[in-house]
Amino acid sequence: MSLLSLPRLSSIAAAMLLPATLLHAAVPPPAEAPQQASLTGQLLIAAPTMGDPRFQHTVILMVRHDRNGALGIVINRPIGERPLASILEALGEKDTAVAGQVRIFAGGPVQPEIGFVVHSAEYHRGPSKSLIAFGYAGWAPGQLEGELAHGFWFTTPQDAKLVFDEDRDEVWDNAMKRRTQDL
Repeated sequence: MSLLSLPRLSSIAAAMLLPATLLHAAVPPPAEAPQQASLTGQLLIAAPTMGDPRFQHTVILMVRHDRNGALGIVINRPIGERPLASILEALGEKDTAVAGQVRIFAGGPVQPEIGFVVHSAEYHRGPSKSLIAFGYAGWAPGQLEGELAHGFWFTTPQDAKLVFDEDRDEVWDNAMKRRTQDL
C-alpha cells in the first residue's frame, strides 16, 4: 500500500467506525452496569462442541457486553483481499487512484453490509495494525450468558498478537491454549 493511500485509509476507518461510535453512545453509564463481569475487550472462543456452523472454530473480539446484550467481531474469518480503490469507491470517494490491497474479514453473520475497523491502540498517530470486517456477532440480553453456561464458549484476555499477527488458521488453536475455564 502506498503512503499516499494511508490518509484515505484513515478516512475509510473513520467512516466505518461511525457505527461503533454510535454503539458506544448507547452503553449505559457505570451506575447501570451489569452485575456480572463484562467480557468487553476479551476474546470469546467457540468450544469444539459448538453446534452452530457459523461459529465453529471462531474467535470473537468482544466490543460490547452489558445488560443490553453483547456485540463482537470475528477475527479469524478472512474472506479475501480487495483493492483499496474499490473500498474507497464504495464509500463514495471520487479519486480512487490508489494502489494496494486490504484484507477483509467476515466479522459475523449480523448485518454483513456494515463495516468495522479494529485497530491497534496508537490510533492518534495512525494505527500500525488494523483489521477490516463486515458484519458482527450479536446477542440479546442474557443470551450470551446462557451460551456460556452451556459451555458453548470459552474466554481469554485480549491479545494483540491473536487479533492482528497470528496466522488466521492458527488463531483458534492458540486462543484455545490460553482459554479461561470459568468466568
